[in-house]
Amino acid sequence: MNIALIGATGNAGSRILAELSRRGHQVTAIARKAPGALPEGARFQAGDANDPEAFAPLLRGHDAVVSSVHFTASDAEKLIAAVKAAGVARYLVVGGAGSLEVAPGLRLVDTPDFPAAYKAEATAGAAFLDRLRQEDVLDWTFLSPSAFFVPGERTGSFRLGGDSLLVDAKGESRISFEDFAIALVDELEAPKHSRRRFTVGY
Repeated sequence: MNIALIGATGNAGSRILAELSRRGHQVTAIARKAPGALPEGARFQAGDANDPEAFAPLLRGHDAVVSSVHFTASDAEKLIAAVKAAGVARYLVVGGAGSLEVAPGLRLVDTPDFPAAYKAEATAGAAFLDRLRQEDVLDWTFLSPSAFFVPGERTGSFRLGGDSLLVDAKGESRISFEDFAIALVDELEAPKHSRRRFTVGY
């Protein structure tokens, strides 16, 4: 496929770029600054997601758009508007863990011990998901990582879930950027969560 990847130089974005390339997809890697090197099948395009009119043409002609940008540094309405204006139907978003439930009706971000430093980003991510759930044009998917989203190994061994935080036998909730990228590209290639959020963890 021909994929537009917004935020291709970030922690998650760079792993998604590598995974897409590994599987033979063509990628337009969109970021404000050029990465040091690009994998085979990828080309760089400078772009600012906060300018929908200028941004939409960068997305046009792709089979899908993948968004991997910080929620506090972007605007859901502008991103969605740009994807729509580009005429791309499929939109996959690298989500956050804060909006996942730890008990019925209780989101991780609303628990007493949730780190204050991440609260603004988690709250903005939850608002982005709420906006997508109102979307009736785009075929969207929002993939939330586990609580600890960290550099690690590409193992290909993980679990998928729905709206609840995944926790392993040790009581930990984590996923590597590398395995998250596998789960996202799997969904891109064989969609199973159309207009839904899902999560990935060990």
